[in-house]
Amino acid sequence: MAGRHIGLGRGLGALIKDTPAAPAEAAAESAAGAIQVPIEKVHKSPWQPRKRMAAEPLEELTHSVRERGVLQPLLVRKVEDRFELIAGERRLRASQAAGLKEVPVIIMDVSDREALELALVENLQREDLNLIEEAEGYRALGEKFEMTQEQIAQRVGKARASVANALRLLDLPNRVKQLVAENQLSAGHAKVLLGLEIGQEQELLAARVVGEGLSVRALEHVINRLKKPAKKARSEKSDIPEGHLKYLTDKLHQHMGTAVRISPSRTLANGKKVKGTVEIDFYSNDDLDRLLVILGLVDNI
Repeated sequence: MAGRHIGLGRGLGALIKDTPAAPAEAAAESAAGAIQVPIEKVHKSPWQPRKRMAAEPLEELTHSVRERGVLQPLLVRKVEDRFELIAGERRLRASQAAGLKEVPVIIMDVSDREALELALVENLQREDLNLIEEAEGYRALGEKFEMTQEQIAQRVGKARASVANALRLLDLPNRVKQLVAENQLSAGHAKVLLGLEIGQEQELLAARVVGEGLSVRALEHVINRLKKPAKKARSEKSDIPEGHLKYLTDKLHQHMGTAVRISPSRTLANGKKVKGTVEIDFYSNDDLDRLLVILGLVDNI
């Protein structure tokens, strides 16, 4: 399909709004050129970045649509015998929930590339996506259009650092990304977890943050303890080879989900033995209970 160039940026946000706050005459002006089409002919975009939609605001919009209709038309393009949504999914869902038979649309003659860019930029500018949806939108812009982070930032009106930090979230394990998307982990928690290289450690600590309500500062403290090197040995000869000691420390750390330090027993030059120690960190009574259950000292609490 031959497409015309679309100017993106601030103009798009002015064109499409989900919750009209302007006077009726302003709404009528924005609807100029719109036509009514059967609602079943409108289909959502396959590249819609938003995966979740808050129920309460959608209910409010549905009530508004039921009372006053759709004051701002949907942005669509014609694909065969149907209309593919470019912008306005909340209005479409609200119209469906309100039982409307027809919706107002503005039909745009755009290419696949332009439609994708419009859909992504419009949603990213709305600032109501969760952190992971936002990051996936940035990635799509970069991959589909070979944009640099600087170009993406300019297109959506964000700082380049914000785009870079969002994209880093996609390096987290799927389970951790899900917790971020559900707002159980903050961007600050996620940034700290990215300081760990092992995905299993990130998942363990993410679960602790959620279960124990750890602050970002507390999480930083835990991770700093994990990275802290073991104390230097006092004796001349360790009874456990260094490689095996690291293996045991890593296994205990993964099993316990917290920092574990092993100081092996030592044999001094005079043949005298020096005892070894195993040190396990915990940060609250709940954390201690969790460790006692793992050690089999108490029943599951």
